[in-house]
Amino acid sequence: MLELLPPPPTDPLWDLTEAYGADERPERLNLVLGVYRDDTGRTPVMSAVREAEIRLAHRSDSKEYRGLSGNTAFNRAMLELVLGPQGPVERAAAVQTVAGTGALRLLADLICRTRPGTTVWISDPAYVNHRPILEAAGLTVRTYGRRDAEHGFDTAAMLEDLRAAGAGDVVLLQGCAHNPTGVDPLPAQWQELAAMAAAAGWVPFVDLAYHGLGDGLEADLWATRLLAERLPEVLIAVSCSKNFGLYSDRTGCVIVLGAARAAVRHAETALQNAARTLYSMPPEHGAALVTTVLQDADLSRSWRAELETMRGRIAANRADLCAHLDALGHGGAARALARQKGMFSMLPLSAGQMLRLRHDHAVYGTTAGRINIAGIAGHQVPRLAQAVAAVLGTS
Repeated sequence: MLELLPPPPTDPLWDLTEAYGADERPERLNLVLGVYRDDTGRTPVMSAVREAEIRLAHRSDSKEYRGLSGNTAFNRAMLELVLGPQGPVERAAAVQTVAGTGALRLLADLICRTRPGTTVWISDPAYVNHRPILEAAGLTVRTYGRRDAEHGFDTAAMLEDLRAAGAGDVVLLQGCAHNPTGVDPLPAQWQELAAMAAAAGWVPFVDLAYHGLGDGLEADLWATRLLAERLPEVLIAVSCSKNFGLYSDRTGCVIVLGAARAAVRHAETALQNAARTLYSMPPEHGAALVTTVLQDADLSRSWRAELETMRGRIAANRADLCAHLDALGHGGAARALARQKGMFSMLPLSAGQMLRLRHDHAVYGTTAGRINIAGIAGHQVPRLAQAVAAVLGTS
């Protein structure tokens, strides 16, 4: 049987990570994978999470199954965190998932079960896994927006393209800190998107993976809450990987909002059924940690403070990179980067220039130009700027 399998494509991000691992140059920089690293190059366990782990170790006395929806206390905590304490939780349901990727896939399955062949619109460029997940679930994918070398993601083009989205379509929107470009719609454009969805009848599908690392936790949740308050139906995929540092614990959830409580209950059951066939039940440890943090006032304050410190360090890295590029005579590139936010930055480089950045300067980013600005130590920023400037100076 296996000899009949044609050579499948490999994952480009992990291919680059393996190439980085084989590179023997001591000055090499790994800016490929979307993980936060401190100035020592470590991905730390957050202080509140570490304390929650200690508490769990003392009180945990069972590893029994939680059920198809996972940890229900976690689900309630995530509803309140994402929608806000005064949000429309009465017409929402949450189901724990295997991280944000699992949430995306469960919602893709829900869309396909509800209306097979549904068209889902994604940004161009998009998170590298969006299209494969949606197409694997049997959905049709179209794109909106485009990359603008001067400004990153073109949000004006996004609005123009989405005028073609019709009733029954689904539009996948990144709630904040767009991956890979770091460019989000302005508040007025989010207002226009909500109005467009209401008028045309398309359903927003929000991918919420970086909240807290863009403009701050509450600011980063503003657009998602706007859509939830103004529209009858909203689908939300939530990840705890970045803002709780739970990358390997695979913690996330699906949130579904509907106009009628009965429809929400049916959607919740459909999500449970989809989970049953994919992985049965999600892992408990990460969800228990998040619940412990969010339900304890002191731990919650500690988590929010450390998250804000992480956000500030990311913003400082970006500002420092912009300042160095400007000083090296590349003000246009500096201005483009200054518009971006969150973990990722989109360098104004072609695929060929990104290859030269890797081959000549040992700086690893994607061929599309994305680098993880959260993955570089502060003292390495000047060298990164010099490498980018050198490549920009070549044809």
